[in-house]
Amino acid sequence: MANAFVFPGQGSQSVGMGRSLADAFAAARLVFEEVDDALEQNLSGLMFEGPEVDLILTENAQPALMAVSVAIVMVLQKEFDITLADKTTLVAGHSLGEYSALAASGALSIADTAQLLKRRGQAMQQAVPVGEGAMAALLGLDLEAVQEVVVEAAHDEVCACANDNAPGQVVVSGAKTAVERAIEIAGDRGARRAVMLPVSAPFHCPLMRPAADAMAEALGVIVIRQPVVPLVTNVTAEQVIDPDAIRTCLIEQVTAMVRWRESVLYMREQGVDTLIEVGAGRVLSGLARRIDSELTSKSIQQPDDFEAIAKNL
Repeated sequence: MANAFVFPGQGSQSVGMGRSLADAFAAARLVFEEVDDALEQNLSGLMFEGPEVDLILTENAQPALMAVSVAIVMVLQKEFDITLADKTTLVAGHSLGEYSALAASGALSIADTAQLLKRRGQAMQQAVPVGEGAMAALLGLDLEAVQEVVVEAAHDEVCACANDNAPGQVVVSGAKTAVERAIEIAGDRGARRAVMLPVSAPFHCPLMRPAADAMAEALGVIVIRQPVVPLVTNVTAEQVIDPDAIRTCLIEQVTAMVRWRESVLYMREQGVDTLIEVGAGRVLSGLARRIDSELTSKSIQQPDDFEAIAKNL
């Protein structure tokens, strides 16, 4: 059996996440304290108590989700003597989850990762004025069909495929009017459903170029080490381990499509048969079943999950 640890992205956050971990494990509390200190913010209090309106802000949700994921990995290491180097073949993360994967695998320090994600969230929000961009999920069309849709919908505006999540689940991003046209065209092309997403900015499209520039500056002064296991990147859907290559991918990731479906298929090709979702929610486990029905998916997010995972790793 070959395992890969995968780390969730934005949208998996909820008020109360991480609280049971902090109550049960000193290792988790230490991670939350380190993130709070790095950000000079009581982020853990926001995670545990809300309000939700503040937690869902991109600049808060991104480091918060990372904190929960990394806390789980630290609990596995310190309480159950389970390390990524011994028990996993690859790591991957969905969008911001890539930063969680890098922190968990030792490529980035926890404090640097928290500060990078805070900056990333701020930069992504500031890149496009509120109301001018949008994202929509197009269900029931494959990537090739959606690529044709966005070309037709663009009309000299930005409209791009932002997330290839699973067969029949592609997210588009860009100018609000262009995304609205994409929804209409997708419906005419046989999409089962096409809906606007409740997001505050058009992520993973060329409109995020100012955010990519900001992240290039931020990442330029950060130490990135070689991870203990290779990272399957969103940008290439292949593994990287060289720190300079990782830095380049993190910058490109801001404007590029998240190639999650291809990433999961790549991990399968490398012999992975079990994905372990580390962090809040079970979004990636659900996608994995749609990508490859023979792939086993497990998740760790509550204290009760650790014993079962530990026995099977």
